[in-house]
Amino acid sequence: MKRTEVLSWDQYFMAMAHLAAFRSKDPNTQVGACIVNDQKRVVGLGYNGFPKGCSDDEYSWERQGDFLDTKYPFVVHAELNAILNSIQNLNGCTLYVSLFPCNECAKAIIQSGIRKVFYESDKYCGAKDNLASKRMFDDAGVEYIQLPGQMEINITIHPDQDDQPEAVYCAHE
Repeated sequence: MKRTEVLSWDQYFMAMAHLAAFRSKDPNTQVGACIVNDQKRVVGLGYNGFPKGCSDDEYSWERQGDFLDTKYPFVVHAELNAILNSIQNLNGCTLYVSLFPCNECAKAIIQSGIRKVFYESDKYCGAKDNLASKRMFDDAGVEYIQLPGQMEINITIHPDQDDQPEAVYCAHE
């Protein structure tokens, strides 16, 4: 008899976005993104971080202070990194992202041809850039859907052993 406790496609791709977020060195907010084509193939992954060649040790991770002494003018968001890291044309693709896209990322999402955005947190709901994102998505016909609840997946990797990683799945709460 087959296993019945398996991830749905949406859970699977959102989990991949969360896994990508583990690469972020941002001490406050780790965001991950996963782009999928219509054949359910991952075509891009990204996380928030500094551009190539910009040292994580030399650029500031601060959130307050003089603009040029904060992370904000320098960090590339997860969605844009996923788009820039993509391996194919993104027309008709779906984006899974752990945090609702800002207005700058919304522009890149629309321009790249992504047609659907699944997001988990809408932490900045009602903020001006959030409202701008939603307005652009609505006008451009990009569907955005919040995935309900929370999912917990624990993966333990034993690098010194030849056996497979142990994964534990917990359903949405």
